[in-house]
Amino acid sequence: MAEHTVFDPSRHDQDSIVRGLFDDPTIDVLDTTADQLLSLRQLLPTAADAGEEPPRWVYYPWHRTLVRVLGPRGFDRLRLDRNRNKITIEEQARLRGLRIGIVGLSVGHAVAHTLALEGLCGELRLADFDELDLSNLNRVPASVLDLGVNKAVVAARRIAELDPYLNVQVFADGVRADTLDSFLDGLDLVVEECDSIDTKLLVRHHARARGIPVVMETSDGGVLDVERFDLEPDRPVFHGLLGELDTADVAGMSIEQKSTIAATLLDPSKLTARMTASLPEIGRTISTWPQLGGDVALGGAAVTAAVRTFGRGEPLPSGRRRIDLDGLVSTGLDPVAGHAEG
Repeated sequence: MAEHTVFDPSRHDQDSIVRGLFDDPTIDVLDTTADQLLSLRQLLPTAADAGEEPPRWVYYPWHRTLVRVLGPRGFDRLRLDRNRNKITIEEQARLRGLRIGIVGLSVGHAVAHTLALEGLCGELRLADFDELDLSNLNRVPASVLDLGVNKAVVAARRIAELDPYLNVQVFADGVRADTLDSFLDGLDLVVEECDSIDTKLLVRHHARARGIPVVMETSDGGVLDVERFDLEPDRPVFHGLLGELDTADVAGMSIEQKSTIAATLLDPSKLTARMTASLPEIGRTISTWPQLGGDVALGGAAVTAAVRTFGRGEPLPSGRRRIDLDGLVSTGLDPVAGHAEG
């Protein structure tokens, strides 16, 4: 068993597998369902079917651990109870119907995990061909135990430990022209967080053809980018900043030419001062684009807010928003005097 497995002991065939795992002295067992049931019964309003649904056993092979949890309805009700009423029960049920794809699992890891934290989807598809490197651990919330593991698998495992019932599909080869259709099929929204200009264009052109909105967050300066291809089927990709450039147009370009395109997309005039100063140093004194863990965490929160708004059916127009935390924290409003400081 390569990934986690949920067992229903009320089924004889699955109960026999659980018993076999119990008998394995190398496997740890964790059972806190008595406490979980108590917490479930204390919820307001009372969960109508609290305790009636049989608990499940979940096996996590990468930890060699068997964990007992509430059944799916009780688990969801208890785990997400503190969302209310920022998210109502009715909204939560509607959001649980969303199917979301994420391409690129560095910034995308923070996005995927935050979406799962809030219970904002019923299915996640995670695509990344790359393996976790030690240099990723300044911004990817993983650990040294995950080094060398595919980034999409790392994110999927972390989500499985949070919510074993969430349907997460891993595309460990990333997305290509020949696999993108299967990745996009049936999705409600795509979050694009990859580094490749080719893939960025490929995802957008295919998403536009299917009427799927695309959301992207660029960590420098907290840029949240929304393209509502579901509402605007003729909208130019990247808001027309690159014309109708497609993947074939950039296939033969040099790294320098692609870097110029990336700079055009980011709008150099709006980069933070430290990022602007870093650009000429890339390849000379620094290896690549600098990124901070806090900025990536902000990206996860920003994209999650966009998905929450989208899922509620509230206005989420195409365009860009900037959430410059460095700029925000350098000023403040005195709560007594009522004026800005800094």
